Amino acid sequence: MVDFRRNGPLMAVISLALMAPVQAFAQDAQPAPPPAGDPVATAASILPHDLSPWGMFMQADIVVKGVMIGLAFASLVTWTIWLAKGVELLAAKRRAQAAARLLEGAESLEAASRSITARLSGKGAVADLVTAANRELRRSDDLPAEGIKERLAIALARIEARAGRSMTRGTGLLATIGATAPFVGLFGTVWGIMNSFIGISQSRTTNLAVVAPGIAEALLATAIGLVAAIPAVIIYNVFARAIAGYRALLSDASGEVLQHVSRDLERQERGDLERNGNAAPVRTLAPARTQTAG
Repeated sequence: MVDFRRNGPLMAVISLALMAPVQAFAQDAQPAPPPAGDPVATAASILPHDLSPWGMFMQADIVVKGVMIGLAFASLVTWTIWLAKGVELLAAKRRAQAAARLLEGAESLEAASRSITARLSGKGAVADLVTAANRELRRSDDLPAEGIKERLAIALARIEARAGRSMTRGTGLLATIGATAPFVGLFGTVWGIMNSFIGISQSRTTNLAVVAPGIAEALLATAIGLVAAIPAVIIYNVFARAIAGYRALLSDASGEVLQHVSRDLERQERGDLERNGNAAPVRTLAPARTQTAG
C-alpha cells in the first residue's frame, strides 16, 4: 500500500499536473475580451440596433431630421391641396355644366337668367357671365348694338380669366414641391453621408458596419423627398388638365351668352322696324346735360 503521509509532496505534484489541462480548457471556452483600443469593436458597441424608418429618423443628425420634417410637411400640404382643390374644382365644374345646359336650352337671356337663379341660386362663374350680360344691356339700352357686343365680350373675357385664376390658386405650390423636394432630400443625403465619412476618419476603420447606419439615414431623406415630389407632380398635372377643361366650359358658356345677346338685340331691332313702318331704327345716345347761361 502507498503511504500518502510519506508521499504527500509527490501526490500534490500529480494533482496539479492533472488539473492544469482542465483549467486551460475552461479558459479557452470563455470569450476573450476585445483588446483595448480596437476601433472595430468600439464602433460595433455604439451602433444603433433599431434600423426601422422611425429608428433611423431618431438616430439621424439634426440637419437631416430638419430636412425629413420639412419634406413630411410638404407631403401633408400636397395632400391637403389635393383634397380641398379637388372638391372645389368638382363642385365648380358640376355647377358650370348645369348652368351651361340651362343657358343652352333657354330661348332668351332673360329666360336663362331666371332658370339659373331659380335652380342654382345665381351662384357660379356661368351665373356671373349672365349677370354681367344683363348689367351691360341695362347700361347700354340706348347705345348701338355693335358697341354692346364688343363691351360685353371684354367683360365676359375678364370674368373667365378671373374664374381661371381663382381655380389655379394653390396649384403653383404643388409645382414648387414637385420641383424642389428631390433636391431638398438630396441635400439631406449629402449631409448624412458627409457625417458618415467623418465618422470613418474618427474611428479609423473602413468597416461597412460602422458607416452603414449613417448612410441608411441619409438615403431615407432622399426617399422621403421622392415620396413628397412624385404625388405633387402627378396631382399638379391632373389639376392642370381639369382646370383647362373648366376654362373651356366657361368659354362655351360665354359664347352662348353672346349668342343670346345678339339674338335679343336683333329681335329688338326687328320690333323697332315693325313699329316704325320699316324705317331704320335709330339708337339715340343718353341725353346730355346742358348748361344754362347764368
